[in-house]
Amino acid sequence: MELMQTQSQQLNYQQLQGVALLQMGSLELEQYLRELAQDNPMVDLEAEAPVHEGEDRLLQCLRWLEDNDRQNLYYQQMSEEELDPLSRVGNEGGLEETLFRFLSRQLYPMELDESTANAVRYLASCLDGRGYLSAPLAELAESSRIPLPRLECALEILRGLEPAGVGAETLSQCLELQLRRIREEGPALEIVRHHLELLAKRHYPSIAAKLSISVEQVKAAEAIIRELDPRPGAVFERAEQIPYILPDIFVEEEDGVYIARARKPARPPFQINGYYRRLLLQSQDPQVKEYLKEKLQQAEGVLRAVEQRESTLLRCAQAIVDAQREFFRSGPQALFPLRMADVAASLELHESTVSRAVREKHIQCAQGVYPMSYFFSRSAAVKKSGARVAGTAARLMLKQLIDQEDQRSPLSDQKLSTLLEQAGCPISRRTVAKYRGELNIPDQSGRRLR
Repeated sequence: MELMQTQSQQLNYQQLQGVALLQMGSLELEQYLRELAQDNPMVDLEAEAPVHEGEDRLLQCLRWLEDNDRQNLYYQQMSEEELDPLSRVGNEGGLEETLFRFLSRQLYPMELDESTANAVRYLASCLDGRGYLSAPLAELAESSRIPLPRLECALEILRGLEPAGVGAETLSQCLELQLRRIREEGPALEIVRHHLELLAKRHYPSIAAKLSISVEQVKAAEAIIRELDPRPGAVFERAEQIPYILPDIFVEEEDGVYIARARKPARPPFQINGYYRRLLLQSQDPQVKEYLKEKLQQAEGVLRAVEQRESTLLRCAQAIVDAQREFFRSGPQALFPLRMADVAASLELHESTVSRAVREKHIQCAQGVYPMSYFFSRSAAVKKSGARVAGTAARLMLKQLIDQEDQRSPLSDQKLSTLLEQAGCPISRRTVAKYRGELNIPDQSGRRLR
């Protein structure tokens, strides 16, 4: 029984590492490996350097442990400034911190047991850009194989970390967590729980009547609420866009069949440093051996996780290519409605795994470079033949019609709906208006040439 529990915890830790790497884009993964090489002597991004025979290997290792192990020194000497998410803004090229790393660092002084700490890190890796946990906890427990009670405990710990409000499921809960952190028990708490919509519309008298307080008290509560952060994770988002896109997948045609190929280097992302591997075998110092053994296990685990990431990414990409072969043959107008659940079912993966695999990944093909998420679209219409038309394709057809219209006599939404139906994309006038709004295209009068 004890053996089974140990295996489960190890699986959770490996899965956590795999999840974190799976959702990284190519550039983010390369940055992660560079940081790993700085903290782990076993990770060698370059070719192995020759060793001078006269050098005392043990002394070199001890000096390295003392002077260069920034990871251990960092965790042992965390200051309040380092825990401040704003402390590095404007320094060293800006805010390089990520929400996941910032939350993970706060766990070290808490002395949690390994299984609980791993569960908290797993939840931290599932947060969206706002810092919200939008996926149901039961679904995360199923996909991670972490028991639901342990995740519930981990969620309480996560919600107690900085910045306040992380781990919330909704805006209301996010604001409530922040009010509780500052021990606010007045009307503001009741308003964020039940009356946010009324507050957004500034229906102060209605709120005052419901809470049996004055309008002035409602406005005072509003002032408190406006000081809160509705997106506590957003401070970690990069202010500048990446200047270029590095495709992860290339789609090539071979004898009429479209094949997805990964952008894979000629060798593994890094090598295990031969010098420190030999030192692990030769050293008689128990502390040195234990330290290097731990670093070797970490490096080997990352190598396995990177390999698994590439395999999962390629499988997801090929499933997308197979489902969207008409797109690769004819272009965006042939995009087929596709859900992540469809790809997950075909690959026997959890939908959350597919979601992480395509996150911030790009496909390069004859039509150009597209985010992998572009190929997922709901059905917008059903043709008379029974074939479905993707929402993305319907928007493209709509834009093409508007681009080709006579600007002196632009088409009404009803006329656009009729033309789309004639083109094999039967969508209603209201849907035309909705798509037009999403494309930031004015209505008929707004497009008229004056």
